[in-house]
Amino acid sequence: MFLITSMPVGGAETLLVNMMRRFDPARITPMIGCLKEKGVLGEELSNEFPVFENLIHHKFDVAVAVRLRKLFKEQKLDGVITVGAGDKMFWGRLGAKSAKLPVILSALHSTGWPDGVGRLNRMLTGITDGFIACADSHAAYLVNNEKFPEAKVFMIPNGIDTNRFVEDTTARNAWRNKLSIADDAPVVGIVAALRSEKNHDLFLEAARRTLESLPEARFVIAGDGPERERLEALAVEKKVDQQVYFVGSTPDIPGVLSMMDVFSLTSHNEAKPVSILEALSCERPVAATAVGSVNESVLEGVTGFLVEAGDEEMMAQRWVRLLSDKDLRQKMGAAGRAHVIEHSSLDSMTTGYMELVESIFHSKIDRSAQQKNGTVSV
Repeated sequence: MFLITSMPVGGAETLLVNMMRRFDPARITPMIGCLKEKGVLGEELSNEFPVFENLIHHKFDVAVAVRLRKLFKEQKLDGVITVGAGDKMFWGRLGAKSAKLPVILSALHSTGWPDGVGRLNRMLTGITDGFIACADSHAAYLVNNEKFPEAKVFMIPNGIDTNRFVEDTTARNAWRNKLSIADDAPVVGIVAALRSEKNHDLFLEAARRTLESLPEARFVIAGDGPERERLEALAVEKKVDQQVYFVGSTPDIPGVLSMMDVFSLTSHNEAKPVSILEALSCERPVAATAVGSVNESVLEGVTGFLVEAGDEEMMAQRWVRLLSDKDLRQKMGAAGRAHVIEHSSLDSMTTGYMELVESIFHSKIDRSAQQKNGTVSV
C-alpha cells in the first residue's frame, strides 16, 4: 500500500497513478491509503485499485496507528510505502511495524518543506527498510541533510509515460478556444499544486513584468490548492487578472502543456519535479528556479533556463527571450524530449520500485525462514 495524505491532481500523485498502472500484477498488487479524502485522482484510481480514505480523523488522532494496523492486516499487506513526510510517514511506518509487515519504505519528493523530516519521523529510522530518493542530488541530500544512513537510501529516478506526454495540436487548439486565447498569443504556464512552496507569487510577478515587453502574452496556472483564493486576489492586485487563467485541476495535463509555448516552475524547493519532465516530453522549453535536482532535467541553454529562486526579474527576462524566439523554443523542446526519453522513462522507475520491494521482501522472508531452521544467529 502507498500511504499518502490525499490524491489531488499533482506531480507526485500523477506519478504514483501512472506507476501503479504499470506494475506487473503477477509481482506487485498495489493499493492506496489516503489519510484524508481520496481527491480527484483517488476517485479516478478507485475504479482500478483499492483506495481507502479518511484514515485519520483529526490532527491529534493517535488512534490512527491502531486503525492503520487493522487495515494493513485486513488487506494482508506485505509492505507499505509512505509518500512524503509528515503524518503519513510517521503513522504509516508505526502502523506497518505493529502489523509486522516485511517491507517498510518511505518515498520523499522534495528537499525541505513539505518533505522536511522532523524529529519524530527521524526516531523511526531504525524500523524503516529504506528511503527512496528521486535523483542523485536528492539522495545525497537525504544522507547529508536529513542524516539517513547511506545504506538505507535508494535512488529511483522519477519517470513519465513519454507516449502519453506528447505535443497535441488538436488539444492545444481546444484549450485555447476554451479559454479564449488567440492562436498566436504567446503563452507561459505552470502546472503545480497551489501551495506556498510552489511560489506562484513569483509566477504572477514575472507575468506582470513580461507584459511590459509583451502585452499580448497570456499565462496559465493549472492546479488547485489552499492558495487559490489568495493568488486570484494577488492577480487582481497586480493588474494581471485579465491575462492570467486559473484552470484548476484537470486530468488533461498533456493538453494543457500543449497549449503553452513555455513551461515554468517557480518553486522555493523541489527534488526532481514530474511536471518538468512532462513539459519537456511535450517539447516545451522550461524556465525554472534552480532548486533541488531541477538542473538534472533543465539543462541550462539546452532544454531551458535556470533562474535563482526568488529572482522575479530574471525569470521574466527568460520568458521574454523564449517567447520572442520560436526557433530557440523548438530547438530546446526537441532536446528536452530526447533527454526525457533517455533518462526518465516510466518503465525504468516502475521496475526500480518493484525490484526494491521484492528484494527487501525476499531477504526478510528468507532470513525469517533461516532463523526458524536455526541456520542464522542474531
